[in-house]
Amino acid sequence: MQEVDLKKYPAAPGVYIMKGEDEGVLYVGKAKNLRNRLRTYFSARGDGRNHIRFLMDRVRNIAIIVTDTEKEALILENTLIKKYRPRYNIHLRDDKTYVSIRLDPREEFPALQVVRKVRRDGALYFGPFSSSSAVRETLKEIYRIFPLRHYPLAACRRRGRPCLFYQIGQCSAPCHGKISLEEYRELVRGVIALLSGRENEVVALLEEKMKAAAAGMRFEEAARLRDQVRAIEQTVERQKVVEAGGGDQDVIGLHREGGEVELAVLFIRRGKLIGRRIYDLEWRLAEDELLSNFIQQFYGLDIFIPDQVLLPFALDDAPALSEWLTERKGKKVAVTAPQRGAKREIVSLAERNALEAFRERGSRREARQGVLEEIREKLHLSRLPRRMECFDISNVGGRQSVGSMVVLTDSEPDKGAYRHFRIRSVEGADDYASLYEVLKRRLLRGIEEDLLPDFILIDGGKGQLSVLSAVLAEMGLEERIDAAGIAKSRVLANVRGKAVERSEERFFLPGRKNPVLLRQGSPALFMLERLRDEAHRFAITHHRKLRGKQALQSSLEEIPGVGPVRRKALLKHFGSLKKIKEASLEELNAAPGVNASLARDVWSFYQGGENVEKEKPEQS
Repeated sequence: MQEVDLKKYPAAPGVYIMKGEDEGVLYVGKAKNLRNRLRTYFSARGDGRNHIRFLMDRVRNIAIIVTDTEKEALILENTLIKKYRPRYNIHLRDDKTYVSIRLDPREEFPALQVVRKVRRDGALYFGPFSSSSAVRETLKEIYRIFPLRHYPLAACRRRGRPCLFYQIGQCSAPCHGKISLEEYRELVRGVIALLSGRENEVVALLEEKMKAAAAGMRFEEAARLRDQVRAIEQTVERQKVVEAGGGDQDVIGLHREGGEVELAVLFIRRGKLIGRRIYDLEWRLAEDELLSNFIQQFYGLDIFIPDQVLLPFALDDAPALSEWLTERKGKKVAVTAPQRGAKREIVSLAERNALEAFRERGSRREARQGVLEEIREKLHLSRLPRRMECFDISNVGGRQSVGSMVVLTDSEPDKGAYRHFRIRSVEGADDYASLYEVLKRRLLRGIEEDLLPDFILIDGGKGQLSVLSAVLAEMGLEERIDAAGIAKSRVLANVRGKAVERSEERFFLPGRKNPVLLRQGSPALFMLERLRDEAHRFAITHHRKLRGKQALQSSLEEIPGVGPVRRKALLKHFGSLKKIKEASLEELNAAPGVNASLARDVWSFYQGGENVEKEKPEQS
């Protein structure tokens, strides 16, 4: 970019948008002083900061938007990043993996819910947990100690008896009056205390009840309370206690080597370290921009916001970030970079986690590099297949045809890049024509977005590969993208049909008659098989979902008077299509939004009530 007159930019807060060729947005940033911030980019040419030059060599134009405050600039920056998804801003690909536990104490009999979004709705939220498996383990312990209900009350009350969880002691069955409201509230208070980190309160309460039960000769009850105390103590022993002032804190550690950055986030709740999350990013700009950008994206995901966010170094926009987080949480949030004491030690712990994660990733990266090299060599590829894509087609009798695309980036599944395709131009079960349509649509978009794969693997043999080769030739991409087809192994038997064996997977290459076989058990074969299986799973799952939707629609909506809105209301009220089919005329009449005539039509449709006389209007 040519030198520009910085004096034309205001010394005011706002957002700057760096654009490249064809006005494409490359980077979005914010500043409390636009002129000073942009000066750092242009002066970077003379001070050796290659990471700045890396971006500026591609910038052709800079647009600005002035705001009244730094917080407004922060919010606008976040909005523009989501809108344009600039190439040089960070993008957190696994933003859907955070789960929390929700409990609404205002309900008659509160229940625990696993949610992915934390909202300001008056309910209590606990977490975040790094995985759903961690949540399941936590809930398993909680239900053994405090048997809250599992299912919606309305659904349970329609049952003739309590559910299986009641039979195994993991539900107190409030739906069938097996526990009083006050006793249930006591269980809820125990759950809140346990999830809030106040285990000592719970243990003291249970021990007091245990002694009272033993004194009253209620030994079974006393034994149950004893087991609950032990379960809590074992759970607490697995948690690491830290001395960082208590309270809820998220601690961010950072390690950087060249253009690679590892970020570690430690989750501390009530002074206990409950988990961590690791992010590996490519970043060539200043670290303060990285950290600020990360905080905005991380806490823009509707996850739990703690009372404090501890950073490895101070940020100029920390006051704006604090104000923004406070507004989102509805309570004061401090964003600080501690310099000494217990909090600084916790930040150092986060930095060590980031360093170890970087080293571990380096070891994994070397191993994955070796696998990719083996794939390139064995399949005679022209380049290292860093981005691999696999396609599959799924249909039944030519109906609801769908295509799937799954992606491996540097040998790891890139689920944010997975795509489904509804087949538009093909009638019937023509897999070749469907594959042609999917590949053409994918590659046309890839050319527009400058995002093409290094290697495409097709689930199929020579026929499917010929379709891929034709598309690549038609679009002039034969030299840019390598291709192969993977044919499923065949089951072989001898003449008598007794000795059965499975042949090896076969890989077909363009212009080569005989297939290539990879060594059984090799990492390269395992990776390619996993890619093919994932494409098949992704296509089948989506196809089944579409078939299920069509089945519901073709069944319920065939009834006169039942459209999408009433179909949804009926399914919500009864819980399933099976329950609607089994419902009596009286139960259908009681459903919301259903009048007597419609109830009779639904009942007749599913239960063969053609001979039921319609009510005649009263004669005046």
